[in-house]
Amino acid sequence: MEKNHENKVFEKVNFSNKELKNATFEKCKFVSCDFSNSNLSSNTFNDCSFDNCNMSMVKLSKSKVTHVHFVNCKLIGINFNECNDFLFSADFNNCLLDYTSFAGKKIPKIKFTNCSLKESNFSNADLSESIFLNCNLEGTVFNKTILGKVDFTTAYNFTIDPEFNSIKKAKFSRNTIQGLLTKHDIVIE
Repeated sequence: MEKNHENKVFEKVNFSNKELKNATFEKCKFVSCDFSNSNLSSNTFNDCSFDNCNMSMVKLSKSKVTHVHFVNCKLIGINFNECNDFLFSADFNNCLLDYTSFAGKKIPKIKFTNCSLKESNFSNADLSESIFLNCNLEGTVFNKTILGKVDFTTAYNFTIDPEFNSIKKAKFSRNTIQGLLTKHDIVIE
């Protein structure tokens, strides 16, 4: 496969278990593609979109991800923390992100909409002003995470310890406030 791609549409392509390294994708669209267990290390994805793709267990080590949109994608077990930090930006809509890691990432204003993030890891990440709109955060780890002005008002099943995370001006709803008090083993009625 060639190394530079611009304004291309990849539809129903099977990249499963393949290695594709050192390529650049600029303003490309990936529709219903299977990337499961692929090695996409050291690639550049700029202004790209992934729609209805299976990207479970993809390796993205040293990849550049800038202004990338994921819609209806399966992204289980991806270590986004291995992506290049410079200009990393993405948003996720209706995606399955269970067991992913964003540990140590500086990703302010990232947006997750209608996503499952079960057992994911945001330790030592900067999520300032991010949004978790209607997201399942069951078992997700927030430890030494910067959560200033993060919107958790419609997120659910989260546990966040205010003693070990910076939550200044973060937003929570009355229905989900128990996620901040879990360690105290109290009953809220």
